[in-house]
Amino acid sequence: MPEGAVPATDGYETGLTRDDRLDLRSWLRLLTCTNMIEAEIRRRLREEFGITLARFDLLAQLDRAGTGLTMGDLSRRMMVTNGNVTGLIDRLVDEGLVTRTPDPDDRRVQVIELTPSGRRSFERMSKAHATWITELFAGIGREHLSTLYDELAHLKSSVADTAGTGDDT
Repeated sequence: MPEGAVPATDGYETGLTRDDRLDLRSWLRLLTCTNMIEAEIRRRLREEFGITLARFDLLAQLDRAGTGLTMGDLSRRMMVTNGNVTGLIDRLVDEGLVTRTPDPDDRRVQVIELTPSGRRSFERMSKAHATWITELFAGIGREHLSTLYDELAHLKSSVADTAGTGDDT
């Protein structure tokens, strides 16, 4: 074994050492795939629906919640600042996709809800989005996709354990 090499451990094929940087190369491959998929989804959302991925994500959060969310809730769920959410909401209000109303218990708090038009629009976008993901993953057989899913679950647990963040999704 080369000097300074660390013997292979769980997750490494027999004969590999950490010197081969398989962990780093895997991370870069995963990041590249993520960036490629995200770029294609962004392009398709823009071309087919005239909407940004950020606005689509905000609509998805509202749809998932089923009821209105406060601006603070949206900021936390989307992991962005209140200022970022405000700009997204302003645009979606202008397009008639969401409403912004004061919370009856605290008029300083704004509650954001999908309008009926917003719900219909998001449903169309969501169906297209699911189709696009299926298309982008079409080159991977079902068995390989299942294995990838399982292995990513292991990675997620490992990262959560190492980072001490827990695994809440």
